[in-house]
Amino acid sequence: MLNHFSEEREMQFGIFTVGDVTPDPTTGRTPSEYERIKATVAIAKKAEEVGLDVFATGEHHNPPFIASAPTTTLAYIGAQTERIILSTSTTLITTTDPVLIAEDYAKLQHLVDGRVDLMMGRGNTGPVYPWFGKDIRDGIPLAIENYALLRRLWREDVVSWEGKFRTPLQGYTSAPRPLDGVPPFVWHGSIRSPEIAEQAAYYGDGFFANHIFWPASHTARMVELYRRRFEHYGHGTADQAIVGLGGQAFMRKNSQDAVREFRPYFDNAPVYGHGPSLEDFTSQTPLTVGSPQQVIERTLGFREYAGDYQRQLFLMDHAGLPLKTVLEQLDLLGEEVVPVLRKEFAALKPAHVPDAPTHASLVAARDAAELELAVAEEVTV
Repeated sequence: MLNHFSEEREMQFGIFTVGDVTPDPTTGRTPSEYERIKATVAIAKKAEEVGLDVFATGEHHNPPFIASAPTTTLAYIGAQTERIILSTSTTLITTTDPVLIAEDYAKLQHLVDGRVDLMMGRGNTGPVYPWFGKDIRDGIPLAIENYALLRRLWREDVVSWEGKFRTPLQGYTSAPRPLDGVPPFVWHGSIRSPEIAEQAAYYGDGFFANHIFWPASHTARMVELYRRRFEHYGHGTADQAIVGLGGQAFMRKNSQDAVREFRPYFDNAPVYGHGPSLEDFTSQTPLTVGSPQQVIERTLGFREYAGDYQRQLFLMDHAGLPLKTVLEQLDLLGEEVVPVLRKEFAALKPAHVPDAPTHASLVAARDAAELELAVAEEVTV
């Protein structure tokens, strides 16, 4: 096996972005697409600088977002980083051809020495589907069929296939092949779709609960469904399932300063602005606005209803926050919050619960399985 990046983490901490282009309500200024794209790169580099493990970018093809072409963005970031895992939040398995996904992410995997995984999602923006020749009413069947094909393209050298939503393949080989013969690890991300949780469980993949807009009770139900079905399909016990959670935070040293500064951004945010009050939203969802200690305590509380999990990503650059403020948030996250969370989560995790998957761990697991099979065959002979 080649000597690729191999640092292991019991639990991974990072950030994800949806790439929104939102006016700053305190100045009225809207960043240009150029500024927002460049800011995304600066944020990813800062995430590595402060010691985070993962940077993930969304995939949107409609304004007001700049998150199209995620592999272009991640490859550019990968060339300027050394350690951080590059991921997506999400990759649209419904409107993107699985043949293209197979090629693009395998190429990215080689370019960044294995520092890549991806999160599959179906997307919930109706007008986008016909732009790619699809119908949102087929969202779930598309996600199921396309992902089944993608798995084969990464695991079989020659694929012949026929389905409902794309032209058949005859003797097709996807190139390049996955790095070291091991495909990128796949998470399935969802806000509210039990079908996506079921898909993750069926394959023994990871399940990422969006966990930024919904109450804890909803996230608990989704994660519990995935864990039960993971065990049902024979991949391990329910508490060994691979779970990731989202989260939102805004911090200042003084909690009152944090609330005062963030309130206009919350009140005018495209998603939740002009709705519930900041106080109501923070009491009912994972959004935490306050001191680093409050973010630590709130995040540790996720384990109470989601169980031991492997990846925690925070949304930090939304709602029109200027780049300077986002970078300050990352300093606080990396210096004051994540080191404490690492220590506390590691102390709580039982030995039989798996660590966060990496390319190195997947290669090691593959090699161990092959060795075990070879030994068994030798004994049989």
